[in-house]
Amino acid sequence: MRRYWFSVLLLVSLATGCARPAKDRTERDLEIGNATSGDLRVSVVGGLAAVHSLEPQRLVLWSSAPAWEIEFESREAASMRLEVENCMRDVELTALTPGATVLAGSAHQGTRKYWDVGLSKGHSQLRLASPDINDRQTFKFGLLSDIQGAIDRVQDIYRAVNAEPDLRFLLGAGDLTERGTVAQLIRFRRELESLDIPYYTTLGNHELDGATTSFQAWFGRGSFQFVFGAVYFTMLDSASATLDPLVYDWLRDWLARGRDSVHVVGMHIPPLDPIGVRNGAFASRGEAAALLADFAEHGVDATFYGHIHSYYEFRNAGIPAFISGGGGAIPERFDNMGRHFMVIEVNADSGIRSTRVVRVYPEN
Repeated sequence: MRRYWFSVLLLVSLATGCARPAKDRTERDLEIGNATSGDLRVSVVGGLAAVHSLEPQRLVLWSSAPAWEIEFESREAASMRLEVENCMRDVELTALTPGATVLAGSAHQGTRKYWDVGLSKGHSQLRLASPDINDRQTFKFGLLSDIQGAIDRVQDIYRAVNAEPDLRFLLGAGDLTERGTVAQLIRFRRELESLDIPYYTTLGNHELDGATTSFQAWFGRGSFQFVFGAVYFTMLDSASATLDPLVYDWLRDWLARGRDSVHVVGMHIPPLDPIGVRNGAFASRGEAAALLADFAEHGVDATFYGHIHSYYEFRNAGIPAFISGGGGAIPERFDNMGRHFMVIEVNADSGIRSTRVVRVYPEN
């Protein structure tokens, strides 16, 4: 296994011409969810929420997953308001350590909720989750990617998403914006306020704004894993047409965790382009083949991608694969597939039960 991973990383280096094109933002993933202000230090386990603001009596987080735990270290007992954006309507906050208390909670406002909490001196831990987080029942999620310059028209897509019954959340496979500037990311976040469900997304190549990447400050990690309904979801940062060596280290553990469960993987640029018209694939076919072989070995149940502005259903390494880039970016020519999103029905015992494309008119 060690020789295998060394070979993969060697292929990455040879293909890209530099050792780690995604090095800076991958290492920045490790900082997500951590912040310190005065006598208070906070840490979201697994980096599954980004800290937008930390003040003496107020903490604002952007959630990247349906459930997570947050740890506090405080020199004195304290009270504060915890505000969480991009969360499910039915999420609940509970205290996991003695002395920590959840004093009051707000009515849900869109995908935003807040609680007044009490923290004990020293260590406190809280958990945010919906009541059905561990239920092994069939549920539905959506996939929406590649909005880019169509942000002015995205509200009709959101209305169509809101009209879909029983969707628990949306996954995003990247390219939310045209260039990933701070102004564009803020605009994207503002447009999300009309969405009734949270949007858990990785980034795409259009979020790579020059030498710096602002995506993580607003939307959290590019590579992460969460579990909902006993189904594992792994989102990977493939925006540089490769996975960083550090991501491969994380992925080894994530694949092992999901091996005996239903496991869904999403990323922006697919390892292999099923039609080849855009060279919309990893820079190294060797890396792509090794990655897909590892997915197959560990029993990944489905893979979802963006980047190509159309819809394709195929198989890679025997695994069901879907490309859905219908958020409104310039569409592929001649395929008559315009704006759309996907609805996926999944069950922890029976896997992917159904997939459906919802087309949004006018399509272009």
